[in-house]
Amino acid sequence: MPGTFESSPPPPVEKLDETDVRLLDLLQRDGRAKRTALAEDVGLSTPSVSDRMRKLEARGVLTGYHASVDAKRLGHDVMAFVFVQSTGSEHYGAFVAGVSALPEVQELHSVTGDGSHVLKVRVRNTTALERLLATVQGFPGVRGTRTSLVLSTHKETTYLPAEPMTLAPTD
Repeated sequence: MPGTFESSPPPPVEKLDETDVRLLDLLQRDGRAKRTALAEDVGLSTPSVSDRMRKLEARGVLTGYHASVDAKRLGHDVMAFVFVQSTGSEHYGAFVAGVSALPEVQELHSVTGDGSHVLKVRVRNTTALERLLATVQGFPGVRGTRTSLVLSTHKETTYLPAEPMTLAPTD
């Protein structure tokens, strides 16, 4: 019929239930937990836990399994936050790609306020930090940087509490 539009069905509502939340909690605390132990803890069979984990991965909730290492034991004794001021958005994509490729940069955030980006970096010493800053300052569109050295860390975690909910849409 002319002038009519076919509508597609709405996307399925994605929810986290108590069991998903418990699995996320357990896996964040111990990413190496055996599936049999997870199954026992949440009261499901091992295949059911494996299926839930696959679904959490497919929905983008569970994004990976990582080892946590001691940076100082590996010789990366200096941590700093680098605040970057840019001249505008003309070089945004190249800046993000270039900084993302630097192994010393652990986090890269676009921010509001004084500057356009904040980087969390770890390097072996202040000489390495100076070299890294020169690299960052050399990217097109970078007007300047301001750096804060971390003297000590009292809490650093990637743990996020979860609760039963309808998942937020992905970008």
